[in-house]
Amino acid sequence: MKTWNQLKQSIYKVAIAFSFVVLMLFTASPALAFGFGNQSSTPNEGVEKLDGIYEKAEEALDSGLQSMEEVQDRARKGINEVQENADVDKMNRPSNSRQAVTIQEKAERALEKATQNR
Repeated sequence: MKTWNQLKQSIYKVAIAFSFVVLMLFTASPALAFGFGNQSSTPNEGVEKLDGIYEKAEEALDSGLQSMEEVQDRARKGINEVQENADVDKMNRPSNSRQAVTIQEKAERALEKATQNR
């Protein structure tokens, strides 16, 4: 009987230790994922774009209010004033997506529905 209790306690301790090790491995596995899968991405690619956006935001805060012409000139350089063309290929818009609907199309549909009901 005594050996059975000792064996049961040993199995219990091993099970707890094993559970702890498995938990730690699964918790750390996202950090270990750098060695697996697609190696084509480099973490430093996006840093320059983000640093540039940060610097422009800081300049905007320091310079105060801008005229409408200045804002429009910067907005014409890209998709928006701050990001310019950063990650333009990742953004969904009607020109690169069949499913995207412009606001103008949504408004026209809403007006058509509203006028049909009357």
